[in-house]
Amino acid sequence: MSDQYPTDPQAGEPTQAYGQQPASTYRAAPATMSPQDERTWGAISHAGAVVAMICSAGFLGFLASIAVYVIYKDRGPFVRAHAANSINVQISMFIWLVVAAVLYVVLGVITLGIGFVVFLPVFLVPPVVAGILHVVCAVKAYNGEWWNPPLTPAFVK
Repeated sequence: MSDQYPTDPQAGEPTQAYGQQPASTYRAAPATMSPQDERTWGAISHAGAVVAMICSAGFLGFLASIAVYVIYKDRGPFVRAHAANSINVQISMFIWLVVAAVLYVVLGVITLGIGFVVFLPVFLVPPVVAGILHVVCAVKAYNGEWWNPPLTPAFVK
């Protein structure tokens, strides 16, 4: 019959059940990382988010966080925790920006247009806070410290 299926010598039929794949075609579990690599990728998940935020005016910081999380989440608990924290900071920043936008519009209308100028810096606070949190998290990750950033609920675990 086929070389990849073991055969019953008496019947000449494959001994493997119909529809089953040979064990060799299954994908192996991802290899675990060394502690140094976990610390490095944990720091990259935060530093990459800061770089992406700066390059995109705060809008695409989540891409670096998600990329590290998706690629390395199964390689070790430390890198998974820090990549998840990076995503959580980005989600929190998005929520803060939505709240800031609502406040900006409401206060701008209430103050008959003056608030549109006065409250413009409200949009700068969430990206600055997120950037500071990412820098602190990157340093802590590189030093091998487990840390959950403040003001950040755990949306992704």
